[in-house]
Amino acid sequence: MSKTKTTYVCQSCGAQSPKWIGKCNSCGEWNTFLEEIVVERSNISTFQSKEILKPLLLSQIDLNLQERIVTGNGEFDRVIGGGLVPGGLILLGGEPGIGKSTLVLQIALHLTQLKVLYISGEESLQQLKMRANRLSTKQSGCLFLCETSLENILSHLESEKPDLVIIDSIQTVSTELAESSPGSVTQIRECTVGIMKVAKLKQISVILIGHINKEGSLAGPKVLEHIVDTVLQFEGDRNYLYRILRSVKNRFGSTSELGIFEMRQDGLHEVINPSEMLLSSHNDGLSGTSTAATIEGMRPFLIEVQALVSSAAYGNPQRSATGFDLRRMNMLLAVLEKRAGFKLMTKDVFLNIAGGLRVDDPAMDLAVIAAVLSSNFDVAIDKQIAFAGEVGLTGEIRPVNRIEQRIAEAQKLGFKEIYLSKYIKGVDFARFEIKIHQIERVEKMIRTLFSS
Repeated sequence: MSKTKTTYVCQSCGAQSPKWIGKCNSCGEWNTFLEEIVVERSNISTFQSKEILKPLLLSQIDLNLQERIVTGNGEFDRVIGGGLVPGGLILLGGEPGIGKSTLVLQIALHLTQLKVLYISGEESLQQLKMRANRLSTKQSGCLFLCETSLENILSHLESEKPDLVIIDSIQTVSTELAESSPGSVTQIRECTVGIMKVAKLKQISVILIGHINKEGSLAGPKVLEHIVDTVLQFEGDRNYLYRILRSVKNRFGSTSELGIFEMRQDGLHEVINPSEMLLSSHNDGLSGTSTAATIEGMRPFLIEVQALVSSAAYGNPQRSATGFDLRRMNMLLAVLEKRAGFKLMTKDVFLNIAGGLRVDDPAMDLAVIAAVLSSNFDVAIDKQIAFAGEVGLTGEIRPVNRIEQRIAEAQKLGFKEIYLSKYIKGVDFARFEIKIHQIERVEKMIRTLFSS
């Protein structure tokens, strides 16, 4: 009979303690220790390959094995670096109901030329078929399986030899070699390691769906993110249609790419040109709106900034920002008061980034100031004017990166003017047809913009 012991395991980082403690000494989290019955470590680690691999020289390594698998979903392929890598593990996390299962099911059904095995531990086969019918996708050769036992899953990988395996979700998979409950640190760690060893050996691409905790980070031990090759975060507000796919870690590509999807009744649709969808076409003549030429990852797009400035009704002025850093908005208001002489301390200021997106690009500063002053003066800004510049504490307008991409995107969408920093160097503005205003300070931008 296997020798067992009782220990307390931190559900955040996996640290162990012989007794319960309130604060984890490793990660500093409170109330994360749960009692688990685990088998001796020497008995758990049985996922050993029977094949002994021989060390190779660089000249002996065949790169043909690493040809990427193009999924056909342009936004997904862009984020992961051009396609799935054989033997690579992708961990996809996101809020419940955000569309993780819908995204991976669309990918599985689209790969008709490959053998795909979709393993679900949360939905029945009937539920999966109803979801697939709703997606209006043609019939494919994708295999579906409802299974939560790691030993059975590994057996199916050996017999079916699929090109891609999707597991929804890793928190539901458990192994008999660990007696703790599914979803615990021990189970998640051992199951992921077991799947990884088979995937690397057989050159099988794997997509794991992971739950997230109340703090918004991936549930399970931090070692889970170290084991996998790529960590993707699926974000969005369920009250809006748009979803954003970000890469947090990627061993096979850049982490600066961004994928944008629109959730519809028949599934997720790629947003090829997000600028056209994020810009309002019916706000002509209304004050408090401006357009920012921003960059998310490697992708330029224009987004609408909305502001509302009104007299404080209850004495204490309110400051509220949706989709923008509130502390940075307060800093910009202080710059307007100190450097430009606008008294906004007695007024409520509300700021919103259209489309439910959250943007951290410093180039938003100029558009935020323009929208705030437009609402304060109750003077509308021409809808054909865009802004791209960072504002410093001294009131100077600082240059931002990838300025040529921002200008080209504004010109492509029909904008006539764009406000930039005067200190940009090494850019040939003559090749652009759009009128470019190069401004050095906030005060001058205000005089130029609202002089008429």
